[in-house]
Amino acid sequence: MFSRATKATAAEPSHPRKLASAPPVAASLVAEGVRIAGNLETSGDVHLDGAVEGDVRVGMLVIGEAGSVNGAIHADAIEVRGRVTGVICARRVKLWATAHVDGDISHTELAIEAGAHFEGRSLALVPPQTPALEAPTPLNVAAE
Repeated sequence: MFSRATKATAAEPSHPRKLASAPPVAASLVAEGVRIAGNLETSGDVHLDGAVEGDVRVGMLVIGEAGSVNGAIHADAIEVRGRVTGVICARRVKLWATAHVDGDISHTELAIEAGAHFEGRSLALVPPQTPALEAPTPLNVAAE
């Protein structure tokens, strides 16, 4: 009825989501009432319900309704439900109806719900242009 668990073989990973090149990074939570004075940096995801007085550089950032950042934010993706005072630079940015952002936003995708407060500039990030391939120039061979 109950069988013993077998050990994982070399062909079967012990954890299906575990990447061979890098261990997974757990999401972090900064709870309401927590105040960070300084920079916050991680390659993982962060859910922020507290306050950060400094720059934030993360993989994905969710700022809850009670959360706030006073500084620059660099992320792959960001969702703002709380307050941001400072520049935001992210590939994907979503401002929910409860968001209050004072600062410029550099982005490739921007979504703003009705009711959100945004005072600043929206700057579209353009992927860098690769130089056109030039035709090889012929060698100058002197006629003998």
